[in-house]
This record gives sequence, structure tokens and C-alpha cells, in this order.
Amino acid sequence: MDTFSNREARAMLIANLEAPFDSKDFIYEIKFDGIRCLAYITKDSVDLRNKRNKDITSLFPELQKLNLQVNEKCILDGEIIVIKNGIPDFFEVQKRTLMTNPFKIKLQSERLPASFVAYDIIYVEDKEIIDLPLEKRKDVLNETIKENDRIAISKTTENNGIALFNLTKAQGLEGVVAKRKDSKYFFGKRSKDWIKFKVLEDQDYVVCGYIQKPNNMTSIVIGQYDNKKELIYKGHVTLGSSIRTLNQHKYTIIDHPPFDSVPAGNEYAIWLKPELVCIVEYMPSNKEGLRQPVFKGIRTDKTANECIEK
Repeated sequence: MDTFSNREARAMLIANLEAPFDSKDFIYEIKFDGIRCLAYITKDSVDLRNKRNKDITSLFPELQKLNLQVNEKCILDGEIIVIKNGIPDFFEVQKRTLMTNPFKIKLQSERLPASFVAYDIIYVEDKEIIDLPLEKRKDVLNETIKENDRIAISKTTENNGIALFNLTKAQGLEGVVAKRKDSKYFFGKRSKDWIKFKVLEDQDYVVCGYIQKPNNMTSIVIGQYDNKKELIYKGHVTLGSSIRTLNQHKYTIIDHPPFDSVPAGNEYAIWLKPELVCIVEYMPSNKEGLRQPVFKGIRTDKTANECIEK
């Protein structure tokens, strides 16, 4: 039994967030606003796994023929995206991960079909290739995949990290990833060889409660754990919609805050057991707190105790 058979591969992660730069030692590619996915593909089958190694294949029926587009048994590392109004829409792809009804999943896959964007290959022809430098793996990737509407290879550029970042910013995209040309692939590790340039920053927070606002609006109370594993209040972010968004997920109401005390301004909060994780996007700022925070969605591939303050 090997990595493929045991489903033992884990996605390599990005360690650093930095200002855009140019370097001959890096290649640059667009960071798509989707969900990370490892695709285990054989001549006859497709098995899609999220970052927590959960099988999500049934949620994306439109991707279940990706095997027709590859030449060899392989493991691809990439992103599942849904294009809406010309750009990747995280909410739409994340919404799919919450669906359970096969008929509704099929309807959604026809209305807004997902695509798989491959940016690495870590196993091919019955062997791991994680020790090959990135440039070599990219060559293998290009030799292995035949692109169509459902699968694409992430395009890269050399030397022009700043220009690509400015282009993504102008197009309303998420940002850029810089990857060292000679970098190896480390299962489940955060590597400084991969660096993000983000138009907007985001962080993951624990959902700690909610406050009902006028005009049917809801504000989410958020927190993160410190290095002592204590939950620290981090403010709140408006859902921009009714409580229905939160009600798509299972949560438990409790009769006390999950913090040491009730933070000022949260006297009327409905407190929740700290289990759900949400993504909050915001403008970078040198001041404390979140500037223009936007609730981006609930993520199901991360646990609350992984939300550590930076």
C-alpha cells in the first residue's frame, strides 16, 4: 500500500504573507478564491479530498470525469472554484460543501459548475515526486493533464510578481502566490518557500455568538485562541444578511459567554459553544482591530482550536 492507496497525502501550506516582490528565484501564480483539494485520479476513477482529507467527490458531480483528462494515475494539488460574474466566488463553492440532497447538488452543478485548477502534481505513475523541484513538477503536470472547461492548469509567470499582483487587484481577485522554483513538496507542512500576496487579508475566527440587529441583520461575535489556549474576544462582524446564513450550520446555544466575561457592547448577544469557524476578510491596518471586516463564510475544513491569534 502506498500514499495513493492509503489516501495519505496532505496539502502543503503557505507559511508567510508578504508585500509583493519580484525575484528570479520564484514563479508567481494567481491565488484563486476556492477550496483546496487533492484529487486522486486513476484511469477509471476520481476521488476529491479537502484539507481535512474528507471525501467531497459526491458534492461535485461535474468533476467526476476528470479522469478522462489525465494521462496517468496521479495525485493533483489544486483548488475547486466556481465562477460567478466572471470571477471565482468563494461563497458559491462553499455553499456546495454544505449540500446533502443529490438532486439539489446536481441542479447547482448545472447552474454554476465548478472547475478544478491544478497547480501541482505530487504523485504520478505509482510513485511520489515530492522531492522533485517545483519547476520539474510543473513540467510533469503539463505533460499529464489535458485541459477543458472542468480542469485547468494554473498559469505562472517569472520575475513579475508585483505586476501580477497589481493585475489581480484590478480584476478583483484574491491575490498571488510566490513559489520558490526549486521548492520540494512537504505533506501537511507550512513552507516559507510559498508566500502569499493578498489584496485583502483574511483570518479564521471562532464563532462565539451572535447579536440580532435592526432591519433583520445579524452580527457575529468572534474570537481566537492565544498561546495559553484561552479564547480571546476579537470583536464582531456583520453577516450582511439574516440569521439564516448561520442556521445552515449546526451550533449549540449556551447561557454564558465563552470568554472570561461579557465584552462591552455585547450585553444582548446570544452565546454559542465555540465550535464553528468563520473566515473574516479585512483591509490591512497598523491599528488594532479589524478594518472594514467582511464575513466571508463558515469553513468546515478547520477546527476552532486551530484559530490562533497572530
